[in-house]
Amino acid sequence: MQLSPEDYQQQHKQRLAWMPWLYYKLKPKQLSWAQPWQDAFQQRLQALETVEIAENCFIAPEANIFAEPGRLISIGAGSFVAAQCFLHGPLHIGENVAINHSCSIDGGRNGVTIGNNSRLANGVKIYAFNHGMAPEQDIWRQNSQSKGIEIGQDVWLGANVCVVDGVKIADHAVVGMGSIVTKDVPKWAIVAGNPAKIIGDRRDKA
Repeated sequence: MQLSPEDYQQQHKQRLAWMPWLYYKLKPKQLSWAQPWQDAFQQRLQALETVEIAENCFIAPEANIFAEPGRLISIGAGSFVAAQCFLHGPLHIGENVAINHSCSIDGGRNGVTIGNNSRLANGVKIYAFNHGMAPEQDIWRQNSQSKGIEIGQDVWLGANVCVVDGVKIADHAVVGMGSIVTKDVPKWAIVAGNPAKIIGDRRDKA
């Protein structure tokens, strides 16, 4: 079976969608087709949704990004969003932020903020809203509530971490794989578990 250059490009596009950090390691010959591909896709997304994308970003076409008017999604320079992510504004993503594949983020009413240089491993779930639980009314009829979620700079959320509404994760914190964060996390803390609890300080790892 003889393959064409287009076959290889298509396979490489799929690879980039799932491993976007490779986009920033492409050689000039590869960038000659990858950059126009990304530019065209990002321009189309910004025309269709209330999305602002800064320079040098990578957005996988397989990502699901929805931002109605009043629910802006802004993505800072050098950030990437991998395949099979679901993003719903309001959402502010800082610079050099990594959102790896299969993450799910919903800004609710009051939004999610992710600071510069933070990393979300695959499968992270962040929901800035919750339902009421009054016993006299069915769950699906309850009013939703939203406090918003703040994630600081240089934060690492491990694979399959869940963050509930109202939480603030301060700068430089690390959240272990599979943890559920229900309370604020201080600067430099390492937390893990369900519910997540402090198990260390990142400054002790030097």
